[in-house]
Amino acid sequence: MDKPQKKAAISLFLVVFPAKRGIVRKLFQTGFNVMAKLSLFGALSNLQILLFTALRGKKIGTDSFGNIYYTGKPRAGDRFAGKPRERRWVIYKNTSEASTVPAEWHGWLHHQTDAIPGNDNPLRQPWQKPHLPNQTGGTAAYLPPGHATKGGSRDAATGDYQAWQPPQ
Repeated sequence: MDKPQKKAAISLFLVVFPAKRGIVRKLFQTGFNVMAKLSLFGALSNLQILLFTALRGKKIGTDSFGNIYYTGKPRAGDRFAGKPRERRWVIYKNTSEASTVPAEWHGWLHHQTDAIPGNDNPLRQPWQKPHLPNQTGGTAAYLPPGHATKGGSRDAATGDYQAWQPPQ
């Protein structure tokens, strides 16, 4: 574990286990690499996030996809216009796919608005389609006419196109 990772690991432990500050510092000072032992190729990072959320997070709401949104105390020094900004994060229902976050919640997550989105959102118009996650690469992805998987035959050229020829 390099120095920035070690610092991040120490600070995460101190946030999650504030009563154990002396023990955690001693473990890291003696070279006992707790995070590397616990992390096992990053497999426990989701567990660490869930633990942090359970201890420090306040549930704000849920979107139509089942993603749950949280807030927490601001980080030291995280200020905007002189005021501290609260932390905001999402726990995804299934896979961690950012395109499953609807526009209203995206704005809230990025501090563009402090209004908590809900089903009665005044910015949502009746003519707007519901939010869909990114379909690229999936079975629901858009494929234009003539695509190889849709039969592969394009419309014939109409004659109004002339191919470019390099100068001789």
